[in-house]
Amino acid sequence: MKNNNSKKIDGINLFEEARPSLLGLAYRILGSMADAEDVVQDTFIKWDRTEQQTIETPKAWLTTVCTRCSLDQLRSVSRTRVDYIGTWLPEPIHTSNDSELITSIELGQSLTTAFLLMLERLTPKERAAYLLYEIFDNSYADVAHILQIKEMACRKLVSRAKSNIDQTKIRNTTSVQKQKEFLNAFQLAVTNGEIAELTTLLARDIKLNADGGGKVPSIIRPIEGRESVIEFIVKSLNIYWANCQWEKVDINNSLGFSLKEENNITAILSFSYDKQDQVDGIFIVRNPEKINNFDEISIH
Repeated sequence: MKNNNSKKIDGINLFEEARPSLLGLAYRILGSMADAEDVVQDTFIKWDRTEQQTIETPKAWLTTVCTRCSLDQLRSVSRTRVDYIGTWLPEPIHTSNDSELITSIELGQSLTTAFLLMLERLTPKERAAYLLYEIFDNSYADVAHILQIKEMACRKLVSRAKSNIDQTKIRNTTSVQKQKEFLNAFQLAVTNGEIAELTTLLARDIKLNADGGGKVPSIIRPIEGRESVIEFIVKSLNIYWANCQWEKVDINNSLGFSLKEENNITAILSFSYDKQDQVDGIFIVRNPEKINNFDEISIH
């Protein structure tokens, strides 16, 4: 028979095995790694205080607690986002290049900035139901239990969510080579004003969003359309980022840039692609609260 210390260690090990998945779920619901980490810590505290030997399926228990804590947190942060200055974008994360963590296209694509923004269209319960069922492969019965609703209501939540999600976005993948091709053309346009190659890689209806949170200079409204975006790149970004050091990094399971001045990150850039592999979204995060802790993280 195991002593209490051994049981304690087993419980901690089990939780640590589940942590990347719990973190992934909370992050997708909240769009904030800082908030997601708070939720996962709250989940651990509840796990540590419970009679773990009485729990038949620890993974389901942890998922349930994490989801409910995430929804509670979402209700709180949603009120603050109403007064957010300028465009709100999800907090970018430096995803690990460990291929074993991302086990499906859907799991990987559901971390992208574009997908997280689509989730913002959903109600909190629609968001949770969709993620639990479509992305994390829980059954309708399990999702209904987690959300404390009837199974029929759960099916309706998922159905409504799917009608508001662009399914092509989550199934569309752009090769690493294509992404590198775009990143090289984008950097060349910003630093040297050479736009010929970039122009062919931008979708006609491209939209550029920037998030400064009112804490640093940033555009307040999105810039839309290929010509307007290119003009902004060569006339404004060329000046703003003249002294920046560029680093290609894996951001939200896609290639992007980390820009630094004097070794301090000043901007994180990520991109979204359409079915023709043209870039239809540019996302620039400058809010210091969202980029100061941009460290590689293990997340499912």
